Amino acid sequence: MIPLSAVARFSQGATPLSVNHQGLLVANTISFNLPPGGSLSSAVSSIEATMNRLGVPATIRGTFQGTAKAFQDSLANQPFLVLAALVTIYIVLGVLYESYVHPLTILSTLPSAGVGALLALMAFNTEFSIMALIGVILLIGIVKKNAIMMIDFALDAERKRGLSSLDAIYEACLLRFRPIMMTTMAALLGALPLAIGFGEGGELRQPLGIAIVGGLILSQVLTLYSTPVIYLYMDRFRLWSQRLRGGSAPLAPETRLQPGE
Repeated sequence: MIPLSAVARFSQGATPLSVNHQGLLVANTISFNLPPGGSLSSAVSSIEATMNRLGVPATIRGTFQGTAKAFQDSLANQPFLVLAALVTIYIVLGVLYESYVHPLTILSTLPSAGVGALLALMAFNTEFSIMALIGVILLIGIVKKNAIMMIDFALDAERKRGLSSLDAIYEACLLRFRPIMMTTMAALLGALPLAIGFGEGGELRQPLGIAIVGGLILSQVLTLYSTPVIYLYMDRFRLWSQRLRGGSAPLAPETRLQPGE
């Protein structure tokens, strides 16, 4: 018989009844609450800065769990999610209009929608949560229909009726103004109850409604003026690139508007 003292040291004392593990490592959980008006992003940043300042040994590793971990995972995937959505939209629009440049004209409406959503969230002191991100992704599909309505009509007028790019986009702006305003107002008024946030669970849906309403208002004001300009510049770039490659695409006739026309 080999005595226990030959292979180990033991003594009497207080010890926990159970040892918690996270995976294969011994772990201890420290909980925290948010201060009034504080956001989860600022709390996570503050904890990470404190860990770095304390100089925690390499043998101790700190990770977030629960809501904080879900928040970090969502932040890590956000850029790839938005990029994948933009690439998919570009490919679909390029196949639909048989063009490399005019999908960029349609996508040019998206920055104003994103800026409008962020400004609205800042104005109402609302954090950029998962629901707000979903609202921005929804804006990608809602806002680009303004440019699609105009560019679809303009390209059809250029290819079938032989109009110049200036005449085509000018006529498209006149004829598509009413449907653009009607569809935008329908989407805006539909998201307004979400932004007000009444009812059970309204605080969860409120960032979604605020992001949609803010993005629609700013994009509607800007894209009605910016989309025709970008369309003309993109069309000039297309003709210039074709001439540079030695293509035989005909040049669109220049149209000059006289006073009174």
